[in-house]
Amino acid sequence: MMIERELSGRVKKLNDIKKVVMVTGPRQVGKTTMLKMISKDNRNYISLDDLNIRKLAQDDPKLFMMNYKPPIIIEEVQYAPNLLSFIKLDVDSRDKKGEYWLTGSQKFHLMKGVSESLAGRVGILEMTSLSYAEKHGFESSIFDPRNLKKKFEIDPNHLFEEIFKGGMPEYYANNLDRKDFFDDYIRTYIERDVRDLTQVGNIVAFEKFLVSMAARNGELLNYNAISQDAGIDEKTARLWTSILVNSDIIYLLQPYLSSELKRVTKTPKIVFMDTGLCAYLCKWDSAENLMNSSVSGHYLETFVISELIKNKRNSSEQLDYDIYFYRDRDGKEIDLLIYFNNTLYPFEIKKTASPNKDMIKNFDILNKTNKEIGNGGIICLYPDIYPLTEKNKVIPISCIF
Repeated sequence: MMIERELSGRVKKLNDIKKVVMVTGPRQVGKTTMLKMISKDNRNYISLDDLNIRKLAQDDPKLFMMNYKPPIIIEEVQYAPNLLSFIKLDVDSRDKKGEYWLTGSQKFHLMKGVSESLAGRVGILEMTSLSYAEKHGFESSIFDPRNLKKKFEIDPNHLFEEIFKGGMPEYYANNLDRKDFFDDYIRTYIERDVRDLTQVGNIVAFEKFLVSMAARNGELLNYNAISQDAGIDEKTARLWTSILVNSDIIYLLQPYLSSELKRVTKTPKIVFMDTGLCAYLCKWDSAENLMNSSVSGHYLETFVISELIKNKRNSSEQLDYDIYFYRDRDGKEIDLLIYFNNTLYPFEIKKTASPNKDMIKNFDILNKTNKEIGNGGIICLYPDIYPLTEKNKVIPISCIF
């Protein structure tokens, strides 16, 4: 079962204007599969996961370039960052567009080399696991608070099946054994991306750290608590967190900060980009148990945030907004703030089909800022759009896709 990836449109556009196209993202989200589908066997392909080829690229990049000619796909280029300067020389000598398509699953050591060697020559795209739209074969659109559109009704049981399963393409499309797939995924991620590239010595501690992060999905990042769980110091916890961010396993949702707002937390929230991986790490054994658990609201919230991020990365639409959350030391919180054109659009994300005005009472805090306050509301399980107040609406979750 081949799944059409929405990012492919952006690859094709960049291919016409850039000499090099790079697609980054976690392992097994479908980067190479997508590029091969687009190229239709009209490109050479080489993977630096092959240890012999990797050694050649590392030790003698000039000979590597002589043997593997463009147009070409080079997979996992982070293993040989010294190749980038040779690619620069080659594309500058021939001045053709789209000769090199590169992939990388770990930005930790890669992006500095890219910015230094390929500045102005490379177009970079970030790929994630499957979005809801990709899984169900329809074209997504950027969520626009000014123009809400309900696409369809979503049954809560179906929604939590989606959250529980996640969006890893091979697992989702081929109905693989859940334990086998995620055990292999975690082992491969640690051995190839973490240990090889960052010299993490204590693999057992890193696995505990990963589980501790998953257990705090949707919560404020607490380095002290996480370091205690994993038996590491806070400095190591900070380093390992940066690894998860740079390999796109997690996204750190930043708090909205303003000089007019006092006593505001400056701590980001943990958002796992694939809820299926998160649910597996936390040993949830069924979508039903997850849906009925005390953390179901956190999973729904992070699902919504990750879908917004996926759709924004995949889309060519020109609506380049930033997303935040709000929380102060008095415990007042707003789950999601969308900011663009000097306007803040506030949203609550609730696992309820019975929303009420009390759920948006904290929106008034934003009146203290010097920003315009736009339309907002409650993203929830109610099936239809309807007005809650003059500016705020009840918003079915399908509106975000």
